Amino acid sequence: MSVFDPHEYRVALLAGGTSGEREVSLASGEGAQAALKEAGFEVCMLDPANKEDLKRLIDEPFDVAFLCLHGKCGEDGTVQGFLEVVGIPYIGSGVWSSALAMDKVKAKLFYERANLPTPPSVTVIAGDMIDGDNIVAALGERCVVKPATEGSALGVFIVEGPHDVEEAISKALEIDNEVVVERFIKGTELTVAVLGDDVLEALPVIEIVPSNDFYDYESKYAPGGSKHICPAPLSEKMTERVQDLAVCAHRALSCRGVSRSDLILEDDGSCWILETNTIPGMTGTSLLPDAARAAGISFPELCTRLIKMALS
Repeated sequence: MSVFDPHEYRVALLAGGTSGEREVSLASGEGAQAALKEAGFEVCMLDPANKEDLKRLIDEPFDVAFLCLHGKCGEDGTVQGFLEVVGIPYIGSGVWSSALAMDKVKAKLFYERANLPTPPSVTVIAGDMIDGDNIVAALGERCVVKPATEGSALGVFIVEGPHDVEEAISKALEIDNEVVVERFIKGTELTVAVLGDDVLEALPVIEIVPSNDFYDYESKYAPGGSKHICPAPLSEKMTERVQDLAVCAHRALSCRGVSRSDLILEDDGSCWILETNTIPGMTGTSLLPDAARAAGISFPELCTRLIKMALS
């Protein structure tokens, strides 16, 4: 059996893109680039927003693509489809799973089909009549309103009462043509990364303590925006349960390579899956590298494992 030598592989690191998460993607790219180079890979950083960079993926010999793209036209299966066409293996989930996980409405259907607990919700499509009274009657006074296909908490609102629900939906519809309104669930915010394809490994659970009211864009990416407690101070039994939910979510959406699921744990022990990310952040404040370090996996080792899975 031959030894895997990173020095033999040329990596196309894709970061940037055209979504509202472009700056975060570029920061992820910088973090991953340093880790990949430390591991010994030859790395070429490319931006899919630049057509010349896309052309290089066709014309130049790359062994694998390392994706640090977040949001639309990057995390939603579009770039994955392009890489399939040009024949370059890539880290993470395939076209269908990437598109599914990015669409919160459809992902919730697959969670429910797998008997995974996910907050009750109502879907509003552009052009629908927005009835805040009916939504509040169905979900409760306090709701979370979010665009169906955005990430990094872009356009997410926590609101109370019919009028504020209607206003938040209108604002979210300026970002996306489909909006999810969920029952607000008060509890501890947790996240669990999962590595693997057939054999899955849940990394240590992280508790997120945001500096703001919830884990919004600023809390995710600004230095000091949130505190990560890893491993989360949970009982062994609860830790196993939360990790199992993340593994089941990974399977329910047919993810591969890596995923990171966000959850809410109520005081009574009820735990709810919120969403699953197929390309977790790779910045200095990101959760996946934190969880890997807690499991004894360095950032360069993590990147190497992701590439080995992509090539297997």
